Amino acid sequence: MARVTVLGSGAWGTTLGQILCDAGNDVLVWGRNSETVAEINSAHTNARYLPNITLPRNLKATDDASAAFAFSDNFILAIPAQDLRSKLNDWAKLFPPAAHLVSTVKGIEVATMMRMTEVVHDVLAHDQNRVSVITGPNLASELALRQPAGAVAASRSGAEAEHVQALFNTNYYRVYTSTDLLGCELAGAVKSVIALAVGISIGMEFGENTQSMLITRGLNEVARLGAAHGASPLSAAGLAGMGDLVASCGSGLSRNRTFGEALGRGGTMAYARENVARTVEGVASAGAVVELAHRVGVEVPIIESVADVVRGALTPRAAMERLMSVSTHAEEFIK
Repeated sequence: MARVTVLGSGAWGTTLGQILCDAGNDVLVWGRNSETVAEINSAHTNARYLPNITLPRNLKATDDASAAFAFSDNFILAIPAQDLRSKLNDWAKLFPPAAHLVSTVKGIEVATMMRMTEVVHDVLAHDQNRVSVITGPNLASELALRQPAGAVAASRSGAEAEHVQALFNTNYYRVYTSTDLLGCELAGAVKSVIALAVGISIGMEFGENTQSMLITRGLNEVARLGAAHGASPLSAAGLAGMGDLVASCGSGLSRNRTFGEALGRGGTMAYARENVARTVEGVASAGAVVELAHRVGVEVPIIESVADVVRGALTPRAAMERLMSVSTHAEEFIK
């Protein structure tokens, strides 16, 4: 049994806390909302984020950061991507020197174009062999029901990836390991933008043919972008890439797809924001992903179209028309 601190008490942080408890760990969830913390401790629920779910009785929560950091040397980061830097700055002096840091945050920091583990290293100058991600096709509401799922624990260090695998493995959550940290993390960030594109097409009442085209060609963009940064092509074809993309594009539980549907249906960001009042990482990251692609000379027409829709430069219909006019080449997975 290990002691583990989960930093974040939303749907994802609470679900991770449940998985870690089921894996036999002693778990403490930190949250900033004292009412949510009290509810987890007394009623063993988090009704705002996980309705109708009864949490393990041994899952504990606190709103005291000092208590959370004194509890363990395993820290699971489960907070919004664009908030990560500010929270790490707040907590910088609290992390033990030998801490294991596991990012579950999928996104690109808009101001710096950094991946989340790069933000961790930039703020904390932490040993990169003790930093990892856990990623894959993991929808919180399904995992909270303990439905079978898979994930990848990735780190520059194989030993660290195995450490994270051991923390999370349960009879319903199957965790594989990888040393392609960059590829796994980048795929998790980019898939959110592709899921927005698929959602937009659904909102415009296009069918399976359109969705399949966007998913397949979107995966091609994920793979080429990863390869241009030195990632393994196999990561794009695995749980971190294809797996996560299928879940995010195919499920109505996906925030990015749901937001995209509202955007395609209403035609404007104002309409989508009015109808989907949740954090949607693909919206924040789209422009940053385009910039990452331009830096390495990779063409990403689907991602560029989504970014232009998000910033109001294109309507969803104009974006689809532009995509259909892009010149075609021999179909190659990586070109």
